[in-house]
Amino acid sequence: MDFVMGLPFSPRRKDDVWVVVDRLTKSAHFVQVQVDYSLDKLADLYVSEIVKLHGVPLSIISDRDLRFASRFWKKLQEALGKKLGFSNWEKYLPLVEFTYNNSFQSSLKMAPYEALYRCKCQTPLYWTKLKENQIHGVDLVREIEEKVKIIRECLKAASDRLKSYLDLKRKEIEFQIGDKMFLKVSPWKKVLRFCRKGKLSPHFIGPYKITERIGLVAYRLALPPELEKIHDVFHVSVLR
Repeated sequence: MDFVMGLPFSPRRKDDVWVVVDRLTKSAHFVQVQVDYSLDKLADLYVSEIVKLHGVPLSIISDRDLRFASRFWKKLQEALGKKLGFSNWEKYLPLVEFTYNNSFQSSLKMAPYEALYRCKCQTPLYWTKLKENQIHGVDLVREIEEKVKIIRECLKAASDRLKSYLDLKRKEIEFQIGDKMFLKVSPWKKVLRFCRKGKLSPHFIGPYKITERIGLVAYRLALPPELEKIHDVFHVSVLR
């Protein structure tokens, strides 16, 4: 990592660019910073901008000097080890995002980052396994192709399960034109307003007659004049 310094102040009062480069792929991140940022501030930025996407690095090399890299590494470990409190949740949202993307997903049968990068991203608890799992050349291409095949199969299986479930629900919930149905109220969506609030407000209103079937899972209702501003087509899930 290195710093491009002495730039004119941006509208957000930033005058430096922090350049972080991955040694293997040469991909880079350009982070706007100020020249007077402390190591604590830089460590927090590294978590939110770099660790969130790629995990914890094996090592850090800085064009400044070895002492800077050593001090920064220490601050980064402190930033990763801080305790989450009720008032500082926003600061740790990047780590929450990283944890989600680095965790097993049943639909993929692997972590999202494992699908994206071929292996899970590095964490302080995952170093050894990653170091022992280095593959190069033809074997790397073959493994990636196999992983993509597995992902496609898993996603298709998940999609098929969802389709089967929805088809089953559609077959179970069918109404006829002329049937009278109660309509579920959704006041938080501002669909309807009532003088009674909270637990005393009705959950369903009606009944109203079905006048038309719209597609496979929706029906048009004959609503009274006081509800003329409400769209009269409803999904089966809000009818009873």
